[in-house]
Amino acid sequence: MLKRYGFLGSLRLLISLLYTKLFYPKARIIRLPFDIRNRHGVLIGKNLTTGFGCRIEAHPPTSGEKVIIFGDNVQINDYVHIAASEKVSIGSNVLIASKVYISDLNHGNYRGSNADSPMIPPNDRALSSRPVVIEDNVWLGENVCVMAGVTIGFGSIIGASSVVSKDIPKYSIAVGSPAKVIKVYDFEKKEWVLI
Repeated sequence: MLKRYGFLGSLRLLISLLYTKLFYPKARIIRLPFDIRNRHGVLIGKNLTTGFGCRIEAHPPTSGEKVIIFGDNVQINDYVHIAASEKVSIGSNVLIASKVYISDLNHGNYRGSNADSPMIPPNDRALSSRPVVIEDNVWLGENVCVMAGVTIGFGSIIGASSVVSKDIPKYSIAVGSPAKVIKVYDFEKKEWVLI
């Protein structure tokens, strides 16, 4: 470990490991610093791994419901920010690169006849939310933003710096802002094919 991380890196890792085993015994390792707000609104599966500087914010209803749910074997890397007031569900075996943002909420409502006026300061607008579902075996690349109301299907890949504002079907590769599907997995050919 000393050769790989050096003395200070190994010491930081050891402190993070002790913190994990004391406060999140089901997790593999929670690297510090780690900020979790309203922990009672978060459900963590087995073997969660986090990078440095992750921020998890649950704004649960008073019923004590879990609004952020991690499946098993989820790995989130450095500086990931996840916020939820209704539901962000992350399946098992999901890999999330650094600086990813996932949220089910907005400051204000921008759909339909009850949309907020631009004359109201954003901080004065009521929070609105729509659930986010990230299914099993998904990989989110560096700097991806996953917006409210989105489902990312099983086994999909979202390319770096993409903004996911609409559902992505399973077995797809999507890139861009807004993210669009560019490839799907062909089970007969056993390869990713352009669409």
